[in-house]
Amino acid sequence: MNSGITGRVLPSFHERLREGLTFPLAWERYAGDFPAWRAEARARVRETLLQPPFSGPFDPVTVDEHAEGAYTSRTVEFALGRHGRALGSLLVPHGTGPFPAVLVLHDHGGEFTIGREKAVRPRSGGPERGGRARAWADRHYGGRFIGDELAARGYAVLAVDTLGWGDRGPLAYEDQQALAANLLQLGTSLAGLTAHEDIRAAAFLASLPEVDSRRVGALGFSMGAYRAWQLSALSDDVRAAAAVCWMTCLHHMLVPGDNTLRGQSAYFMLHPGLNRYLDIPDVASVAAPKPALFQAGGADRLFPLAGVTAAYRKLRAVWDSQGAGDRLTTEIWPGQGHAFGRGMQDAAYEWLDRWVGEADAP
Repeated sequence: MNSGITGRVLPSFHERLREGLTFPLAWERYAGDFPAWRAEARARVRETLLQPPFSGPFDPVTVDEHAEGAYTSRTVEFALGRHGRALGSLLVPHGTGPFPAVLVLHDHGGEFTIGREKAVRPRSGGPERGGRARAWADRHYGGRFIGDELAARGYAVLAVDTLGWGDRGPLAYEDQQALAANLLQLGTSLAGLTAHEDIRAAAFLASLPEVDSRRVGALGFSMGAYRAWQLSALSDDVRAAAAVCWMTCLHHMLVPGDNTLRGQSAYFMLHPGLNRYLDIPDVASVAAPKPALFQAGGADRLFPLAGVTAAYRKLRAVWDSQGAGDRLTTEIWPGQGHAFGRGMQDAAYEWLDRWVGEADAP
């Protein structure tokens, strides 16, 4: 029996290992009521983050401030975790608050010199950083900075660098695996650290006097989408999440040729041991019955339609079981690749207006 390596990076017995992942804690297999399942599933996810949450003071400091047409742009520094502080781009609409708010979670894309600038137009950092941000917006976001678009629509917006990006980097692509391995040896994980920092960033945004803490949403594209639905599952500060181009089932993802098998960037979204209990859409379903939007590109080579549609079926079953089917929106955009184009953005903004932006949102 061959017990070696196939396809360069998979063990020859990977299919048997994959078949052994039966996700016993999935809602569809659970014998108890939904609140009990949700509490147990969330506790299991939190356990795999490999570190306790941090709830110390934020101690925010405004580094700079620029008044713009419809909003004010600030660079703020605050305690993102127990091990240090981080800079965030904060946009606050002019006028009388408190305002609805969106935490915008940046993507990966192998571009580490910019992080929060992928979502919010940089006001400092020189022409090189500004040029990189503009090129990234043109390539992946239809030429828009989605944070600025949301601020112009009346939302307070926060974007923060993930470890390794922008002012917290830049990390070299080929060093991601070493960073992840070293964190594991230190008793934590890169994915767990990222998840805890996202939870903390949402709590900071909700704590601001300019923000209506009852109306905080999360939005992300690609890796940012993963972080958005994960955050909604783990944080009570997030009312609703919109996730663009990151949803599938594990059995559809762990196949020869899939992008995640290259390793490296997968470590930002890989919680040790979690797959023994829950599939990817099972984790996202912990957010139910909160409002959730999932958008996928029909021509997205990173997330083929078979995996997307299978995940959508699992999500739909959970929300429908709680009488909350109207709170789940799943979309496939024909011909759209791995990008957050203007049409998808406009639909996402309208969805956020309904579930986050309106003062009397259901």
